[in-house]
Amino acid sequence: MQAFLLAQSRRRWRHVATLAAVALTACASPPSTTPQSPAVTADAAKAAGVSMDELAQQQGFARWVAAFEDSARAAGVDDATLHLAFDDAHYVPRAVTSDRAQPEFTRAVWDYVDLIVSPNRVQHGQQKLAETQAELAAAEARYGVPQATIVAIWGMESDYGGNFGDIPAIDALATLGFEGRREAWAKQQLMAALKILQSGDIDRAHMIGSWAGAMGQTQFIPTAFLAYAVDADGDGKRDIWGSMADVTASTANFLAHSGWQTGQAWGAEVKLPDGFDAGRADDAIRQASAQWAAEGVQTLDGAPLPDIADGAIFQPAGVRGPAFLVGPNFRALLRYNNSTSYALAVSLLAQRIAGGPGVQGAWPRDEQPLSREQVRTLQSALNDRNFGAGTSDGQMGPATRQALRAWQRSQGLPADGFPTLDLLTKLQAP
Repeated sequence: MQAFLLAQSRRRWRHVATLAAVALTACASPPSTTPQSPAVTADAAKAAGVSMDELAQQQGFARWVAAFEDSARAAGVDDATLHLAFDDAHYVPRAVTSDRAQPEFTRAVWDYVDLIVSPNRVQHGQQKLAETQAELAAAEARYGVPQATIVAIWGMESDYGGNFGDIPAIDALATLGFEGRREAWAKQQLMAALKILQSGDIDRAHMIGSWAGAMGQTQFIPTAFLAYAVDADGDGKRDIWGSMADVTASTANFLAHSGWQTGQAWGAEVKLPDGFDAGRADDAIRQASAQWAAEGVQTLDGAPLPDIADGAIFQPAGVRGPAFLVGPNFRALLRYNNSTSYALAVSLLAQRIAGGPGVQGAWPRDEQPLSREQVRTLQSALNDRNFGAGTSDGQMGPATRQALRAWQRSQGLPADGFPTLDLLTKLQAP
């Protein structure tokens, strides 16, 4: 029976193996050549020390892992690697809970920046920059990414190595694959994780990270590791967990391949001229710094704008908040994490670590970010008025933002695309 096969194969989980032993003793018929799961009964669950639902879940997880092993073997993963990866694979409930969690309220960009670019994190980053100067200098020389930017990502992703997760990547990804919401993505990442194991870069016990399978001190997902991780210390392994030479070089290599422009600023906080059309603060509108300057865009201290060939104006909190001129290096950071709040926070943290200023303009701290349900309502109201916000999913994507801009123009309002409670109220008015 399957109980026997599970107990004797590499496709087992500790709880399932315990159940298998119990179920086998109660099996009167000889093993079948077709694997069948033991019955989920109250007695079997009690013997395994779990509930019947948990037992069914464990059995399903074990079957999913067994099927994935077959796919991995066909893709060239050897039996020794499969043995190491899956002999003691565990279902991780925390990964599913975190993946399914959809926060009702969105954190305001100013709260996010305050949290990330805190005085303590800036000071800690400056200390780490000094402590890892040799590795950072080597990475900058090789890839053209400033040391402070590498340190800022390090600080953002793991608090400078203080917390890069404690979940085995194999377990996290297998759990997400079995759960099914993002099965195709999880399978791709799990296959990449097996290839990392097979290459010998890291052993299973030390391949740890977040609930989503991001690993190491700067949180590479397995496919990013295969594409960009670097053995900078020459020991034959790409170790983004313990080798600072590898951590810094790998992070810089990722950004270099994401379009980082050596010697170019990420951007700068700017002052917009009176009467500036808020609708032009859009990443789709890119032009040289000289053209923006000709329109009256200035730095806060009166210095020339940074030399950027395809800069865009970015107003993360709408017309009431600060404005920035951003370029290719800001967009390269979006390849690391596709969130403008993330890219802005990393840019500002790097700037502060390097001794530069933080945000000078005032944030509209009296504004309350819309909840996901409120964004859905906003999207529905825009759609009802034929402004084409797309699916009402509660997320302020490009389609929703452009629809909001169009409606704002129709009302004679600044078309900044920034959702507020006041705008939602106006949209809901008959």
